[in-house]
Amino acid sequence: MVKKSFKEVSGFNDRWIMLLGLPLASIMITLILFNKQYEQGNWRSLLVCLPISFLYSIVFWASLRWTYKCFKIRYPHDINTRLFGLAIVFVGLFFVVDITLDNLLRLVLTNTGNKPSEVLEFVTSFIMCALVVMIYEALSFHIQLQRAVTEKTELERQNVESQLEGLRNQVNPHFLFNSLNTLTYLIPEDPDKAVRFVQQLSKVYRYVLESREAKMIPLKDELEFLQAYIFLLKERFGENLQIKLHDLNGATDGAIVPLTLQMLFENAIKHGTTCNAKTR
Repeated sequence: MVKKSFKEVSGFNDRWIMLLGLPLASIMITLILFNKQYEQGNWRSLLVCLPISFLYSIVFWASLRWTYKCFKIRYPHDINTRLFGLAIVFVGLFFVVDITLDNLLRLVLTNTGNKPSEVLEFVTSFIMCALVVMIYEALSFHIQLQRAVTEKTELERQNVESQLEGLRNQVNPHFLFNSLNTLTYLIPEDPDKAVRFVQQLSKVYRYVLESREAKMIPLKDELEFLQAYIFLLKERFGENLQIKLHDLNGATDGAIVPLTLQMLFENAIKHGTTCNAKTR
């Protein structure tokens, strides 16, 4: 089984958090636990106690970081279980570290002052560790939220594209069937118009095939396709269909989603509504 890195589990790299947090936590712990030395101006004692506080911070931080990673893998969506488990681990870790480093601390503080009380050590360590854990949880939640929003947006985009593709595919069977029926009546009545009808029909389907993979298409190309499409519709519906396009010779340097104008006209005809298209 491949071991996952902390970044893969939590979603972020905590290197800079540790580089900034460890020295800052060590200074704060030193000032809290050895406040008497600070008030007395015993800087020599504080300089000796600072490395010990730094050692405490490294041990607690590294241990809880590893535990947080394990709980994150086992309970990725259960924050209450993770926090409860980390609290239990902290209590056990505190007594192990305190017993292990107690002799070192007593030896150093023999001539520099009294050792801090166990209660003060416990409360200070708990607050610092809780702060680190909450920072990790907040960052992890923020990143997960961003991913969820991004995934939701991507799914919505894919859904819209899927619906659009479905509408595009409808052009092939239905429109072709109706066009062939129209062509059947044109061939014996007006062969020249039938030839032109076939040419426009070919132009329409060539555009459909060439543009189906494109996200956007030049508006000028869409309008040229629309003219061919309107020609086919008029041959089918005759005078019953009245279409008027405004400003077709205006600005056509923009872009548009392929076949959107075609779908607009088809929908208007299907529901028997008035469609007044104006390009801008």
